[in-house]
Amino acid sequence: MQLPKLIPARLLRRYKRFLADVVLDGREVTVHCPNPGAMTGLADPDAEVWLTPTRTKLPYRWVLTRVGDHLVGIDTNHPNRLVAEAVAAGQLPALAGYDQQRREVAYGANSRIDLLLTGTGRPDCYVEVKNVHLMRQPGLAEFPDCVTARGAKHLEELSAMVQGGARAVMVYVVQRGDCTGFALAADIDPVYASTFARARAAGVEALVYDCLVTPDAVEVRQPLPMLV
Repeated sequence: MQLPKLIPARLLRRYKRFLADVVLDGREVTVHCPNPGAMTGLADPDAEVWLTPTRTKLPYRWVLTRVGDHLVGIDTNHPNRLVAEAVAAGQLPALAGYDQQRREVAYGANSRIDLLLTGTGRPDCYVEVKNVHLMRQPGLAEFPDCVTARGAKHLEELSAMVQGGARAVMVYVVQRGDCTGFALAADIDPVYASTFARARAAGVEALVYDCLVTPDAVEVRQPLPMLV
């Protein structure tokens, strides 16, 4: 996924979930933070961040953060597009062989599936995508970084799709390249972790992929082992 030309800045503070103040060209500017999570380790003062101009009330949107030698994607809108592009390019073998893909299709109880894959002679495949950026232990990506009732609901709805004869796949997109494994953060959200276990037992599949993140692009790279 190609990124628009990004502008480096220095983070002052993140607040009210969707707002952040940065120093850009010597000026203090308020920008949009497209991430509702805790962003542990990604919103420290003085962090190097990368912004893209917008046409909204706030002039910039925060896209990347530097952590050590690596860039981390913080925009939760990106993973859906990343997975859609990767499926179309044949980069996710487990999701290959479908004739058509559609995004944001209504299903379940007032929900929309991130990606619906269909093909002749195959059951429909419901694909839910989650953004992952939390790393509390070196090399270990974790999800979620805060309590997510919505995420648990999605797992329940995927389970219902499997019970109805469809295929359902949970894809965790790790928007960073410094992780070697993935685990659920059960201490942060035990309800999500227990719901995930029930969903897996019901037949919901799970895939984890990391990303190569640069100022120019974010690309799905390779699968990570799930340590659950």
